[in-house]
Amino acid sequence: MSSWHSLGLEVTYQVLGWVAFCSWSLSFYPQAILNYHRKSVVGLNFDFLVLNLTKHMAYLIYNASLYFSPAVQRQYHQKYGDNEMIPVALNDVAFSTHAVLLTGFTVLQVLIYERGGQRVSKVCVAITIVVWASAAGCFFSALRSHSWLWLISVFNSIQVAMTAIKYIPQAFMNFMRKSTVGWSIGNILLDLFGAVTNFAQMGIQSLDQHSLVNFYGNIGKTLLSLEVVFFDLLFIVQHYLLYPIRKVNNSTVEDV
Repeated sequence: MSSWHSLGLEVTYQVLGWVAFCSWSLSFYPQAILNYHRKSVVGLNFDFLVLNLTKHMAYLIYNASLYFSPAVQRQYHQKYGDNEMIPVALNDVAFSTHAVLLTGFTVLQVLIYERGGQRVSKVCVAITIVVWASAAGCFFSALRSHSWLWLISVFNSIQVAMTAIKYIPQAFMNFMRKSTVGWSIGNILLDLFGAVTNFAQMGIQSLDQHSLVNFYGNIGKTLLSLEVVFFDLLFIVQHYLLYPIRKVNNSTVEDV
């Protein structure tokens, strides 16, 4: 197994990884705090929540398997070479675990706070059922052939697909309401910073190893960062340019 060539780059890699972990982990709290203060989840799209929970569960399965499982790591090295480093760091596993817990907590808030008639769409329910049914089928297929790297790659593909579509319902809701009230911009700013530092961490590893394998060997992490940057910039434009905060009854409507 390959090792680091530069201590400085290794330290930078670890620092960037944990900065990304902190930023991405903290990004869950502004929305939860906003919901608590408003005692309402009106403005938060429920399809986004369900798809987000599916995404983070799939990402946790991928990260934890590749980081902890010797069998998966062995198959990774067989495919990409014994000298290649495993492209998942401890901060990736920690983030995924935290993300599942905090997204679950936000789902709990939906159950107890004012919803304003909002509900999960039938399309979202259908997508979720198809995704997990397909994942179960892949699991039983891998069980026979012991294709564990292929199986976790399926979960990595799920998280990429869910990241690509999970933001769409919220962006569309903001467009229809011509407002981002109830949708925390603090979440988006932290999410964006986490994506940039996550991508930079991968770049540091490539620089040290003189290889781009970690980018396509963990294509899910690469695409995750790019997708998050795209949609976060879209939400920033919606919040600050298209639908800025306005005065209501001589008071300012504020988002956390």
